[in-house]
Amino acid sequence: MSDRTDGPTRIVLATPHARHDRLEASLRARPTLQVTRLRTPAELTAANLQAIAPECVFLPHWSSVIPESVYGAFECVVFHMTDLPFGRGGSPLQNLIVRGIYETRISALRCGKEIDAGPIFTQRTLSLHGGAEEIFLRAATLIEQMIVEIVDNRPTPRPQVGEPTLFRRRRPADSDIAGLASLEKLHDHIRMLDAEGYPKAFLRVGRLQLEFGRSRLTHDHVTADVRITVVPDEEAS
Repeated sequence: MSDRTDGPTRIVLATPHARHDRLEASLRARPTLQVTRLRTPAELTAANLQAIAPECVFLPHWSSVIPESVYGAFECVVFHMTDLPFGRGGSPLQNLIVRGIYETRISALRCGKEIDAGPIFTQRTLSLHGGAEEIFLRAATLIEQMIVEIVDNRPTPRPQVGEPTLFRRRRPADSDIAGLASLEKLHDHIRMLDAEGYPKAFLRVGRLQLEFGRSRLTHDHVTADVRITVVPDEEAS
């Protein structure tokens, strides 16, 4: 980032998710920040950013490709829900929970050509208990803290240390709960997908598809909401 100047620091918050509306409002309420929100890949262009002239572009939960023309010209900070270099790659929340990991570190790192490989500005510890939407909202509170720390303190990012562990981005078919062997795994599977933008945990019964959310686990059973639809002819075979 550039040297500190008089007046509010101009930043861009790039995220399409409604769950980050509160984060945007909270950042806007800070008199030391001037915030511009971008929501779509079409808005995240070098030309747009040149007009805004931000000191930093923050991208919480941004799933689209970030062009080199953007990260090469502007300080772009992405947030990844693992203690990097462990867990580089897609679907970090789900990949952690299926491995039985219930606490992680959110890493704020510099965006570069190699995915999730940039140096790290700062980290925060995050609990992975609760439903996915709840976890993402909890993460947004920590992301706000990290944004403020980066803007106020201008930390020098440190290189990642250690052998990378790579995560594979999950596919919709991975949401199938058939074959799960315990109540704990069933509960984890439902809750880790219970957020806007994710394919719900499901079970196919003949022509019916059962999709599950709001999982609650007790000692001898799981209770969950279920939505039942009929599978279209072209998907039934």
